[in-house]
Amino acid sequence: MISKTTIDKVYQSTKVEEVVGDFVSLKKSGSNFKGLSPFSNEKTPSFMVSPAKQIWKDFSSGKGGNSVAFLMEHEKFSYPEAIRYLAKKYNIEIEEVITDTKDKELASRRESMYLVVEDASKFYRENLNSELEGISVGKSYLTERGFNDSSIDKFELGFSFNKKNAYYLHATKNGFSDEYIERVGLAIFDKGNIIDRFRSRIIFPIKNFSGRVVGFGGRIISEQKKVPKYINSIESEIYNKSKILYGLFESKSDIVKNDLCYLVEGYTDVIQMHQSGIKNVVSSSGTALTYNQILLIKRVTNNIVVLFDGDEAGLKASERGIEMILEMGMDVKVCQFPESEDPDNFVKKRSKDDVLDFFKKNSLDFIRFKADKLIKKYGDDPSKKSKTINDIVKIISKISDPIKVEVYINECSKVMNISTQVLFSSLSQIKNKFKIISKKSENFLINTNDKESSTKKESENFELEYQIIKILLLYGDFEENFNETIINKKQDGKLDEEKIVIKTKVYEKIFLDLQEDEIEFTDENFKKLYQVLIENFQTNDKVTYDVIVNNLSPELSGLVSEILMVDEIYKLHKWDSKSIFVKEKSSSIEQMVTETILSLRKILIDKKISDLQNKLNKLDENESILSEVISYQKLKKVLAEKLNRVI
Repeated sequence: MISKTTIDKVYQSTKVEEVVGDFVSLKKSGSNFKGLSPFSNEKTPSFMVSPAKQIWKDFSSGKGGNSVAFLMEHEKFSYPEAIRYLAKKYNIEIEEVITDTKDKELASRRESMYLVVEDASKFYRENLNSELEGISVGKSYLTERGFNDSSIDKFELGFSFNKKNAYYLHATKNGFSDEYIERVGLAIFDKGNIIDRFRSRIIFPIKNFSGRVVGFGGRIISEQKKVPKYINSIESEIYNKSKILYGLFESKSDIVKNDLCYLVEGYTDVIQMHQSGIKNVVSSSGTALTYNQILLIKRVTNNIVVLFDGDEAGLKASERGIEMILEMGMDVKVCQFPESEDPDNFVKKRSKDDVLDFFKKNSLDFIRFKADKLIKKYGDDPSKKSKTINDIVKIISKISDPIKVEVYINECSKVMNISTQVLFSSLSQIKNKFKIISKKSENFLINTNDKESSTKKESENFELEYQIIKILLLYGDFEENFNETIINKKQDGKLDEEKIVIKTKVYEKIFLDLQEDEIEFTDENFKKLYQVLIENFQTNDKVTYDVIVNNLSPELSGLVSEILMVDEIYKLHKWDSKSIFVKEKSSSIEQMVTETILSLRKILIDKKISDLQNKLNKLDENESILSEVISYQKLKKVLAEKLNRVI
């Protein structure tokens, strides 16, 4: 676990404009920066970054937050991955908090292995770009295959010499031990013989989700027989082939932007598609798709198009993976290339627009694709047709979404010319799933109706609590005049109302009023944020945005950025130049605060009245309870008058 000290150092060193600027082209706009949204395709900039507040806001998608939130949204990092990325960017040493000795040893061992493969990656790159053999053999081969320097650099391709142990000698010279060289499988130790695993091969570094090199793929250059065309690093504590997708690190931001992932088979397919301008693509590295690989794609999109060669073997190899994609509730289509074509060759011969047009026209829903294939294969043979239908229904039975199930059943009915009733019956027999799904849907509808009234109350609370947070963030340290009513008891025993004006800071007014009324936030996020804000005000007597934002979870920092950056949308669209003017909220702060607190009080009174009325039905002490209800009703009327409402 990363220590709190390290996290604090990361937040203190991080500048949101620098972090975002690595991914988005930003231009100065007053005290802020603006740019095109990285989360949607737009022509007019709606993405704002505030260096003063250390937050960003994307008005096209509604997303926002601090630097960590940006990396989690854009790069799909987990929180620790984002912290590690920033620590590396700002040269901050990561201090781990590990109490268990075994865990400490494992963390140290893993880090040593990372260092070995990262050094090897650098070694192979230098071989390709700076050494005579690498340039004449490796670079020439890549150029002949149609790869340009930009693609070679982007994917950090390398070259291994045709020598027995060139890498091993380099590694030991740089101080790496035999233990870790062997653990990551970069050299083979056999009875005193030490041989490099990769010799005379183009090297494809394989990166994990956060961009660290974890292993390699190697493609033989020479025409040696009885030598595998491709070999990979061995499985290790940092590299598990079934949990890695080649190209995901380089492609994930484009996958998010397009909300679509193309899945291909090989390394060169990914690189060639990137080179053509299609960058939302990953490879399963020539193996059958696994559950863990699908989970990686699911982190960035729910939509997959599987691209495969024209041969039957390619489809058969993909089928189990496609079924797993459907099981996980994702949308999957398949696109088959013309015979004797693969993605690498196909893309090289065509423009980006032509390739995308082909994908669009030839990507079929998997169920439809499978049905068409089986019909062509078996024709009208009744027994074969029956088997075909059962095969398709078995696939549909693995889908959990009842709406998708019905859509696929209807589609299958049209293609196979068989009634939906028969298909549903078959589906029910296979897994009795349709009945269960229907039951769940029915229960959901019943529960939804039951909760409708309580949802309305929660919504009202939510709006008012949001308003309190908004006021504190925008005007908490403002000093305002508030009208207060003091009740004095006169000599004759009668009560007298005295109206006075008290000058106080907004946050003090809110804090004292809510405390006096014992009003608590119902939304957990607002409750946490309220506590952070009040503590900040009580310590500093003003709002310190960077401290607040950097002490919040990415979710809460997104909420803060939404509130703080809301006025920037007017500047973005230059409303004032179009004679559209927005009323200055700061001119009515006192009214805003008073109305919000009174509204919260009204909700509190409504709840008390409701609770008392429930007691009336259960207890005998009806008279005293009724008296309380009447008192609260009078108080509610007074509040309503103050709020200019009619009950």
